[in-house]
Amino acid sequence: MLDIAAELHRWCAEGRDFAVATVVSVGGSAPRLPGAALAVDAEGTAVGSVSGGCVEGAVYELCQEALRTGESVRETFGYSDEDAFAVGLTCGGVIDVLVSPVRAADRDLRPVFAEAASAAAEGRTTALARIVDGPPELLGRALLVRADGGWDGTLGGHPELDRTAAAEARGLLDAGRTATVEIGAEGSRCGRPVTLLAESSVEPPRMIVFGAVDFASALVRIGKFLNYHVTVCDARPVFATGPRFPDADEVIVDWPHRYLDRTEVDGRTVLCVLTHDPKFDVPLLERALRLPVAYVGAMGSARTHRDRLRRLREAGVGEPELARLRSPIGLDLGARTPEETALSIAGEIVANRRGGSGTPLTGARTPIHHDTRAPSDRIGSVA
Repeated sequence: MLDIAAELHRWCAEGRDFAVATVVSVGGSAPRLPGAALAVDAEGTAVGSVSGGCVEGAVYELCQEALRTGESVRETFGYSDEDAFAVGLTCGGVIDVLVSPVRAADRDLRPVFAEAASAAAEGRTTALARIVDGPPELLGRALLVRADGGWDGTLGGHPELDRTAAAEARGLLDAGRTATVEIGAEGSRCGRPVTLLAESSVEPPRMIVFGAVDFASALVRIGKFLNYHVTVCDARPVFATGPRFPDADEVIVDWPHRYLDRTEVDGRTVLCVLTHDPKFDVPLLERALRLPVAYVGAMGSARTHRDRLRRLREAGVGEPELARLRSPIGLDLGARTPEETALSIAGEIVANRRGGSGTPLTGARTPIHHDTRAPSDRIGSVA
C-alpha cells in the first residue's frame, strides 16, 4: 500500500472513502511483490496496480464491493489451463490480494491508514502491520509501528497480539524489509494463528556518484528515477556545482575518500566511481571495498581496471575485497552516450540487487521474477 502513499494521503486529507487492494502473497512468476496496491475511491477513481494489468478489472470490482459492504476480503488469483477466459494471471503465477475498505467514519482503521500514508509520503520511518489471514473479524485490522517501537491503532484481538505484532513489525522496519509474519495461536491469543503483512517505509537508499563528469549527470537522473537519494561528490569546485547537477539531492566538494570517511552508508547504498583517476580512485576504493554496502562500481577501460587492481593490491586490499568491485562498471550494452552508459550502470545495480543475471530473457529458462535478493519476502512463524 505504501507505494501509492502520496495519493492515499491526499484522499485522506480530502475526506474520501476508498478501498485498498494489497498483494499479500505471491507464487511463481507473479508480476508484483507483496505490498503492491490498487486503491479505488467512492467515485470510482483508481490508482496503483496489483498485477500489471492481468487482474486489475476483477480487483477493481472487489474494491467497489468492499466499499458497499464495509468488509475486508482476501482473494486468490492464479492461472487456469482449463478455462482460458477465467480471470487470472497469464504469466502463470499466483497472487493473494487483501481488499479493505477505508471509510472516513471508521474510527479504528481510518486514522491508522491516514497516518501511514502521511508518514510514507513524507519519508518518515514507520511500518504498517495488517492482519492478512486469520479470524474473519480481524481481517484487515492494522497497526502503525514507529521506529521507537511504539504503535497506534489495534488489531482488535488480545492486547498481547498488538504487542507481538508491533515487535515483529519493528524488527522488519529496522531491516527496511516488507514481509509476512505468522503468529501462532498462543502468541495471537485469539484461538488460531494469524498472518501479518508488515510494510516498511524507510528513507530511500543512497547512491553516491564520485566524479562530476558528463556521465554522472545522466546517472543522477536515472538514480532518481530508481528512487535513490543521490549525492555527487568531486574535489574540483569548478565541476561540482548545483547548476551542473540540478537533479541531485546533494553536491559535495571534497576529496572522495574523505567524504566517504565522514558520511553514512548502509547495506542498501550503491557507490559509483566515475573519476577514473588513480589519485581519486585508489584511496576511495581502498575504503569503499571494505564497507558493508550493496554495490561498488568503477568506470574505466579494461587496461585502467588492471592498473587499478595492481595499485589496490599494493595498497593492501585483499582478493575477497577486490572480488566485490564491479569494473569496468555496468552491463555490456554497447553503450556510447552518457545516457546509454547510465542505463548500463543502472541495469547492473538492479541485477545485483534483485539477483538477476543481466542476460537477455529471450530463450531463458530461468524465472523472470526470481527476486532472490528482494527486500520483500516471507519469514517464519512466532509462537
